[in-house]
Amino acid sequence: MGGNLQNLTLPPSGFCPEPLADRELIKVKGKFFFLGDQKFFLKGVSYGPFSIGTHGESFPEKPIVEKDFAMMAQLGVNCLRTYTIPPDWLLDLAAIYGLRLLIGIPWTQHIAFLDSSTTKAEVRNCIAQGVKACRSHRATFAYLVGNEIPPDIVRWHGAKRVRAFVRELMAVAKDNDSEGLVSYANYPCTEYLNINFTDFSCFNVYLHREQDFRRYLSRLHNLAEDKPLVLSEFGVDSMREGTQAQAEILSQKLSSSFEMGAAGTIIFSWTDEWFTGGFAIQDWAFGLVDAERLEKPAFNTVQQYYTAPLPPVLPEYPKVSVVVCAYNAERTMDTCLASLKELNYPNYEVIVVNDGSRDRTLEITQRYDYVRLISQENKGLSVARNVGIAAATGEIVAFTDSDCTVDPDWLTYLVAKFLGSGLAAVGGPNLSPPEESLVPTCVAVSPGVPTHVLLSDEVAEHIAGCNMAFRREVLQKINGFNPLFRAAGDDVDICWRLQDKGYTIGFSPTAIVWHFRRNTVAAYLKQQQGYGKAEALVYFKHPSRFNLLGQPQWLGRIYGDLSTYLRFGQPVIYSGVFGRGLFQTLYEPASSLISYLPLTLEWNVTALILFVSALLSGNRPWLSAAMFLTCVTWCVVGALQARIDSRFVGVRARLLVAVLIYLGPLVRSVERYRWRIKELTKAEPIKFDEM
Repeated sequence: MGGNLQNLTLPPSGFCPEPLADRELIKVKGKFFFLGDQKFFLKGVSYGPFSIGTHGESFPEKPIVEKDFAMMAQLGVNCLRTYTIPPDWLLDLAAIYGLRLLIGIPWTQHIAFLDSSTTKAEVRNCIAQGVKACRSHRATFAYLVGNEIPPDIVRWHGAKRVRAFVRELMAVAKDNDSEGLVSYANYPCTEYLNINFTDFSCFNVYLHREQDFRRYLSRLHNLAEDKPLVLSEFGVDSMREGTQAQAEILSQKLSSSFEMGAAGTIIFSWTDEWFTGGFAIQDWAFGLVDAERLEKPAFNTVQQYYTAPLPPVLPEYPKVSVVVCAYNAERTMDTCLASLKELNYPNYEVIVVNDGSRDRTLEITQRYDYVRLISQENKGLSVARNVGIAAATGEIVAFTDSDCTVDPDWLTYLVAKFLGSGLAAVGGPNLSPPEESLVPTCVAVSPGVPTHVLLSDEVAEHIAGCNMAFRREVLQKINGFNPLFRAAGDDVDICWRLQDKGYTIGFSPTAIVWHFRRNTVAAYLKQQQGYGKAEALVYFKHPSRFNLLGQPQWLGRIYGDLSTYLRFGQPVIYSGVFGRGLFQTLYEPASSLISYLPLTLEWNVTALILFVSALLSGNRPWLSAAMFLTCVTWCVVGALQARIDSRFVGVRARLLVAVLIYLGPLVRSVERYRWRIKELTKAEPIKFDEM
């Protein structure tokens, strides 16, 4: 290798890079990357493209690359994004300096590439060869199979065809490196492509106003769903904004990104030296260093964030009381309490309310001496929650369930959302952990799982009971949870009561809990029965929030439920001439009655009545057959769209999900009707005074 390492400036004490050993694969778990058992936040810069050097590659000469990598070590960088395939010698150098590469594989995406079978074959081959060149190297982190396909090209081919081709390219990359991570770098102009099948979500975003950036980051988190969000490009032109403004804007972006739970940031760019389209770019200066590698003020600003602990230290740590209500929870209680013990939060307590368990729940809980244990006879979930609130000493009371494990930074992200806001409550997502058998895997993607409902990207209408936190004073003002709800419905009731009182509920997409779903079909159907009962009971407390079929009528968008995939119509793009506006405005078709009607009890009963009537009258049962066929079609479409764990994907799994899509709503509806009738019979008739 060229250059003399002894003459280079070494990183400051405490940030000396550790050379990468054998290839240590970064894994995806929920919204974050993990290296072994530790979270791995990408702290990156973009590198290139450059003019072709004497070595024949689109990178600087080796001594310059060595100097760049040494300075990056000072900066705290652990990831490098390239726009061309790096040669082996550059990968070797990166490994020496502890750098992993996010490798962009360039291809002809600025032409009508789908109009030619030859071009498509060339693109597939380009992806395959690019992956093969880097797949075995210890410095390879992940691949990008595309970057900002222009909106006019997308509109020429159609978003559906382009999306399908990107999915195809991802499959090509996986075929050539089954263990490698793959993504696509999207940007606001083509946000509507909805590239949600990659290993992690990448977005290039250039927004200078902090408020705008934070709002769009919230949107991107929801678009990324349960996957890590990487801001794969953002930067500031110091030529137009000035070097000091560049530093200030980057400070805002990095502060917002890490505070809001981005899994990584890639700053564009490392240096002002930039070569594209056959020319050196002279009228932009996005680098943290200039072309001569002299540091700009932004270098020191970025260094402060890249060498600091993540998630960022909060300005204060109010005490949080974590309440776990347990009833016959021996299967999951140990893993739940073990995860709570490892929370990265300096000021919290854990209160377990053992609500009359008849199994080993009490015995398991007593092994954890850090837990405040309260045992009582079985009184139901809401009463147990209220007992936990009464015992709590924290300013914030957070709830999770005994069949959940929490992310180590769960409380940090919840509290960060509370700080500086007037929010009464904050919730987060609950994700399904990997299961080891087919049935629980299928149950995890079936309708009816606990989920959140968002009114906007940051404001929730409903947060799930297994992941919710409240200001204790607010809970006391509304007298806590309603004892009527013994097993479910308590979270829906309290969210609507809070909103009726004028309070706002926030949502933190990276405050994650892992929620074990039911592990048998019978347990799943029993759970749906419980939800049906709860909906009937909630109805009598909030009748205006239900439709004519007795189902909750949400104002917001439901996330994480399979039924949300049954949508009709395509989003309409309104922003900019020919859809080239920087930030697209999307008008999605509203969820209509037809989107869920075929799965309702009422539809199926009507079809059965028509079928029996046709048989008795001797007429042909075409209408009932058509209704039943529609129902079957809905179930099959939902099963085909379900994101089943790749270890279990197959005909058997799809059929099981289709059956659960059919049975779940029916069981829920039957129980809902049963309890509504039962409650109505308790109502006393209105007595009128005799005239």
